[in-house]
Amino acid sequence: MNEFPAGGADVEAHLLIVDDDARIRELLQKFLIRHGFLVSAARDAAQARRLLSGLEFDLIVLDVMMPGEDGVSLTAALRTELATPILLLTARGETEDRIAGLEAGADDYLAKPFEPKELLLRINAILRRIPNETAADAGPKVLTLGPARYDIEKAELWRGEDLVRLTATEVQLMRIFSANPGVPLSRTQLVEELGRDGGQAQERAVDVQITRLRRKIESDPRQPRYLQTVRGAGYMLAPD
Repeated sequence: MNEFPAGGADVEAHLLIVDDDARIRELLQKFLIRHGFLVSAARDAAQARRLLSGLEFDLIVLDVMMPGEDGVSLTAALRTELATPILLLTARGETEDRIAGLEAGADDYLAKPFEPKELLLRINAILRRIPNETAADAGPKVLTLGPARYDIEKAELWRGEDLVRLTATEVQLMRIFSANPGVPLSRTQLVEELGRDGGQAQERAVDVQITRLRRKIESDPRQPRYLQTVRGAGYMLAPD
């Protein structure tokens, strides 16, 4: 990696770095601490689980290629119990491999080798997606989506009495759709709203996130009633 740039983090947060490469782990930890973050580090999935069992983190930076349990498998397992944002670091350049990470529940990915400054920008972008609980917007506070309901102020999705865990990216998508009910939004618009770089790969990543979100909202995700595809226009949230 290149020389680390100077500068300050947008927010203070506690990050967990998981990477089996001790050099990268140490460099990232020092770099992120210099930018105002609290940082813990783990060498593998087992150590990461031990830290997660006793501490709360605002974001996890997770290497995909690790011995034993890899990053994608760990992401999928963590998603059953945690909504903490996950940024995957991967040496693989193939779109399919990155899509696999998003399908497992990651919020974003960054391919190695990368500029540390880009990692910092990605981390801050993810943390900015987390809604401000003190914000109060005009209009309806709860959207009814058949058996599900979405509390806009709290950014919570409920099915009956059960709280459905959403990733930071899914929360951001729901914020975007909730602000535009009944309005088709193109993939390009969604990519821009999410603060991502443009391109077909990012639009494909949005498709994956929509598919995951439908599984949490729809009774039959294959025939979506509430998070609809509008031919030639994009996606639209159609609450009751």
